[in-house]
Parts: sequence; C-alpha cells; structure tokens
Amino acid sequence: MKWSLKLGRFAGIDVFVHWTFALLVGWVFLAYLGAGQSVVEALVGVLFVLVLFVCIVLHEYGHALTARRYGVGTQDITLLPIGGVARLEKLPENPIQEFWVAIAGPAVNLVIAAVLCVVLAAMNGMGRLLQLDWMEAGFLKQLMWVNLFVVAFNMLPAFPMDGGRVLRALLAARMGRRRATEIAAGIGQAFAILLGVWGFFVNPILIFIAIFVYLGAQAEASQVRAQSVLGGFRVRDGMMTRYRTLAIDDSLGRATEELLAGSQHDFPVLDEGRIRGVLVRNELVKALADGRRDARVGDLKLGDGVTVEAADPLLEALEKMREHDSATAPVLDNGRMVGLLTMENVGELMMVQSAMGERGGGR
Repeated sequence: MKWSLKLGRFAGIDVFVHWTFALLVGWVFLAYLGAGQSVVEALVGVLFVLVLFVCIVLHEYGHALTARRYGVGTQDITLLPIGGVARLEKLPENPIQEFWVAIAGPAVNLVIAAVLCVVLAAMNGMGRLLQLDWMEAGFLKQLMWVNLFVVAFNMLPAFPMDGGRVLRALLAARMGRRRATEIAAGIGQAFAILLGVWGFFVNPILIFIAIFVYLGAQAEASQVRAQSVLGGFRVRDGMMTRYRTLAIDDSLGRATEELLAGSQHDFPVLDEGRIRGVLVRNELVKALADGRRDARVGDLKLGDGVTVEAADPLLEALEKMREHDSATAPVLDNGRMVGLLTMENVGELMMVQSAMGERGGGR
C-alpha cells in the first residue's frame, strides 16, 4: 500500500504502517490533554493504542498463518487507523478452509483476552474483574475488554469483516461461492449504511468504518463475479490484437501522435524487437508538461514490462499484473509479441460475456 512505512518482516511477512496511523496517535494524545489529563496520562493513552495495535497485528497473523497452512501466501500486513489488513494472495476456494482462515483472527483476540482474564483474576480476584467501570479499570483490564470488543465487532455478519466471511463460507457450502458472496456482500452493505447513519449521530469515526465496509463488500463481490465470468478464459481470449508499439529511440512527439491517433493509452517499447518496458500515458503527459517533447521514449521511466503468455489462464495473468501494479501487459506466444492485455479490454470482455449470459448465449 502506498505511503506506508515498513516496520519489519516477521514469519516471512512484511508489516507496514500507513502514514495516517500517525493521525490517530496524535488525536489520542490531544484528546487526553483536551480532557484535562496530564502529559503522562496522555502518553499512557498512546501506549494503550500501540499495544492494542500489536494485538491487531497478531489478529492479522492469525489469518495469514492459517491461510499458509492451506497453501495461500500473504503479500503483506498493513496497519491503518481503523485496524489492520492482511493481503492474502487469494482466498481458499474450499468453504471449510475459508471458514477457518476467517475465524482465526478473532480467535487470536479471544485467546489474548482469556490470558489477560486469568492474569487479572489471579491479581485482583474475579469480583473486580467483572466490574465494567471503564474509567476505574486499569491498563490490562481495558486491554482485555477491548480485545473482546474486537472479537464481537469482527464477528458481526457484515461482509467483508471476519463474520461476513464466515457467513459467506457457510453459505458457499450450500449454494456456491458467487451467490454466497452476493448475499454476504448485500448484508455487509446494509450493515454499513446503518453504521454510517448511527455514526452521524454518535461518532464520525463510525462513518469512515461504514465507508470501508461498504466499499470492501462491493469490491469483493465484483472480484468474485469477475472470477466466475472469466474462469474458463485464456489470455488470447481477452487480449487486444490491434495495437501500436514504440521504438526506444522514438521521440515523445511520435508517442504523442500515436496517443492521439487512437484509443490506446499505454505502448510497449521495443529495442531491436525486444520489449524494454511499457510507456504509460501519465508518464508521457508528465514529460510533455515538463517541455520534453523532443526527448527519446527510452529516456522516460517505463513500466517494468511484465509480460504474459497467450496460453496462460486469464485470471492468473490478471493476478500477475496486479502484483506488478500494471494495467497493460504485452502478450507473447513462443517469444513473439502477439497482443496486448489491458484491464480495460478485460472489462469489455466481462461486459460482453455478462450480456450474452443474460440472453443465454454463453461464451
């Protein structure tokens, strides 16, 4: 994720913190001071937030390490002000495996709360442990209750939260993954709307959480729909066969002419027939704005030139493009360039297939 600072690599997984996390820490510090608390008490409040987010990192490792047991890797874990995100390479197709991956995160928080409960009971007895006065509760007791809240909140059946994924896994065992996702996503979006309305009257932070839940449910449903539509296709089925290329010694004036001559936005750059990279429209426009019309195409920053094979499964090729943050990929067949795969063209393929499916036409 952009604008993130790497904290380290643990158990083979990179952990990042997004810059907006600093806003949360600053807000907590100022909120304590604004409530008349001392600087020391404000620092303790910040420490509590940091320790809580350690628990959230462990929550995400619960998902990641359970997914690893089923052969699914994790790209990274990123801390955000609203929680953590573990970017799994994919979700297990088996509903039972997805169930265990989804429930593993809240299970970690439940274990943390249980350990804290045992420690506090040994220190103060069960009577004081069950008292719910937040202001009188100590550091460890507050941490225990917050971990229990994390469990309860995450297990709400609102996709894409953990409870929603558990619901999707249970439904998928009976009705298929696509239909299960549509139902779970619909419930998640309805919950997001209610949460947003509640946040309008109670706490604006809930509005941001509601937006995250709504968009997350929408994105997940779109992804599963794409997998369902494109599952049987190869790259050759979705590639552009009418495209233009640029030579590494071409001027930006020539590149501009090609850009304006058609609807193609990104251009493979060739050097004696070999692909050196892809010139994307934004880099071309940026160079033109800097007055570099006479510069060579090879002088600009080119995309890394990720390529795909015509016979590759289309979904695997798209995943490879996403990993390289590339919207365009040259298509090769026995080392020869035969097409261009773009996200836009794939979107058009999906649109056509969906329309044909609605009319009963199939592929």
